[in-house]
Amino acid sequence: MRDETGTDPSNDVWGIGGAQGAAPKPPRSEPAASEAMPPTDAQARQGPPVEAPRPIGVGRHQARVAAVQMLFEVDATDHPIEEVLDREEIADEELPPPVSAQAARLVRGVLAAQAEIDPRIFAAAPAFPVSQLPAVDRAVLRLAIHELLNAPEVPVKTAINEAVEIAKRFGGDSSGRFVNGVLGTIASSLDSARRPPQPAPPRPKGKGRGKGQGNRKTGTKPAKAPPS
Repeated sequence: MRDETGTDPSNDVWGIGGAQGAAPKPPRSEPAASEAMPPTDAQARQGPPVEAPRPIGVGRHQARVAAVQMLFEVDATDHPIEEVLDREEIADEELPPPVSAQAARLVRGVLAAQAEIDPRIFAAAPAFPVSQLPAVDRAVLRLAIHELLNAPEVPVKTAINEAVEIAKRFGGDSSGRFVNGVLGTIASSLDSARRPPQPAPPRPKGKGRGKGQGNRKTGTKPAKAPPS
């Protein structure tokens, strides 16, 4: 069912339909600054807390999430591409500059390769035309296939697992399974295409030489039959 603006609310997970802009950000687990408890004397003597090292891959995951959100917006609205890519926040979530830059690179890569990406989606799931897929599933698949095709530094398993996780987070109930199936099919076809060709099996050696071939090692010629 579409609302008065013509937007399908079930497909507008970030609330960016029409001219409304980004959706309210999800609730944060940490308290607001005005609600934070003042430090105790012991905490004040210890100095500021040391930030724990961020796990490897967190920045790349954030960039993928932001890229999917950007692709969704480009696909579902008439917002200019450069305007979307230049944003420093998505759904009211501020993006660190490295994450924003990485997300923009991913989106540009997807858009540049979309003519190759979409036929692969259709080949893997011909019963589901790309234009009729939910916009979230379409954005997730396009990003993951771009990484499978053009980012050899990203392991295939990582690209698929990340896509499935994002699809489960933002898509429908069956989005994770659908994305996993499509990407698994495409990854298998790419793996087969990238395997080096197998050498031809050696030709079996004959037990004897054909008539009139002589001895190639000694250079002798076959004897002629005596005249009758």
